Amino acid sequence: MTRRQTLSLGTSGFAAVALSGLMHNSVSGRDAKLDAEALPAGAALPATHHGARAKHVIFCYMSGGVSHVDSFDPKPKLARLHGKPMPVAVQRTQFNRNGNVFASPFEFTRHGESGIPISSMFPQLGTVADELAVVRSMTTTANEHAQGNFVMHTGFPFMGFPAAGAWCAYGLGSENENLPSYVVLQSGNAIPPHGGVSLFSNGFLPAQHQGSILQADRAEAIRDLQSPDGPAIQSRRLEFAKLFDQQFLDATGNDQQIAAAIKNYETAFRMQTAVPEVCDLSGETQETQSLYGIDSSNPLVSAYARQCLLARRLVQRGVRFIELSCLTAGIGAGGAANPWDQHGDLENGHRAMGEQVDQPIAALVQDLKRCGLLDETLIVWAGEFGRTPFSQGSNGRDHNPFGFSIWMAGGGVRGGTIHGATDELGYHAVENPANPYDLWATVLHLMGIDHTRLTYRYSGRDMRLTDVHGNVMKPILESESAA
Repeated sequence: MTRRQTLSLGTSGFAAVALSGLMHNSVSGRDAKLDAEALPAGAALPATHHGARAKHVIFCYMSGGVSHVDSFDPKPKLARLHGKPMPVAVQRTQFNRNGNVFASPFEFTRHGESGIPISSMFPQLGTVADELAVVRSMTTTANEHAQGNFVMHTGFPFMGFPAAGAWCAYGLGSENENLPSYVVLQSGNAIPPHGGVSLFSNGFLPAQHQGSILQADRAEAIRDLQSPDGPAIQSRRLEFAKLFDQQFLDATGNDQQIAAAIKNYETAFRMQTAVPEVCDLSGETQETQSLYGIDSSNPLVSAYARQCLLARRLVQRGVRFIELSCLTAGIGAGGAANPWDQHGDLENGHRAMGEQVDQPIAALVQDLKRCGLLDETLIVWAGEFGRTPFSQGSNGRDHNPFGFSIWMAGGGVRGGTIHGATDELGYHAVENPANPYDLWATVLHLMGIDHTRLTYRYSGRDMRLTDVHGNVMKPILESESAA
């Protein structure tokens, strides 16, 4: 029998070495280099660059493009000009079937001591308004969904680059070796946004930093996670293959890619026990489950609520970066990959999407605060772009990359804050314009990382999440109100 045949029969090849590591290591050792030098495979910074406010990130991604003028950026002038031609020049849009000024069909109410205006689309989020830092001046270079999703996730408009979650996992490592550092949650009919699973990629970073997709409402959250033959037989197979795998690893001089593959198998072995435990919500009180809306008569609310509650449980277990996925409401023009994309029937489509996420996300903020975790958990709520202040057709809106709203909460953010502004029509950012590089520079800053110093040497260049851009949005940070 040749060595190649033996490795083939051993099936889970690299997993054998991973199992060996499990027998001897409780915590993986981590060396690191800073600034323009690449960290070795699996490495994290030996210490953060400065004091960290946040340890975890929950990314509530609103795929499809939420209309800012219908959610967090009220524009009374739209009501006065409703039905009239736009009084300013109109830039080319995705479909270029542009109509007249379109007033918001939603009412805005001021909430909390801060008086942040939030539309009737999000009544429950209004109860946590004083925890939110709303950025009304976000911009992006992309006007199409796939490119916009890649820009918002990776800083680049095409695939092949690491997602923000992968960068956070790479720079900070994991607080729990039994679970991935970067987890993407799905439930119901949720699928990846346009761009697919490449949005959650490790890119050129070591493979263990890619996002792991968990199905929050399925009996088996990760397909084929459990060995069909049971742990005893699996362990024997791994022990058998270990002899050959260790020789191969040594022969490569501990090649980084092979080491990363072994790390993936190691984590997968541990996840066989950890994932079913964390996904089992039976230990949560009925009060908590009702707070999130798991018992809602609306299946979309219930499905998204499971993601939000599971996100809190993952934070409690030390997962570094968690992304939540919207479900399609089946109303308006939004598809499964971009459910907020209402080119027609915006009022009904946005109302259905707002109902889906409103109670679960508000409950997540409340529950994290109740558990004492909000101060160390940063929630980021964002889509890939906004929508136009004029109509597409009679009652929809096209894509608008020139100015839109996102918000953050917890993790060192100064709640009850509004940062930046669009013009009186909500068309262009005119005050403190920001972009995705600024967003991720701010997130990394709150996690104790100087975004210019977290780099990876690839293709002859020191790569980073923020490319050669990015400024921390200091006015929205606690104790850092000065720019």
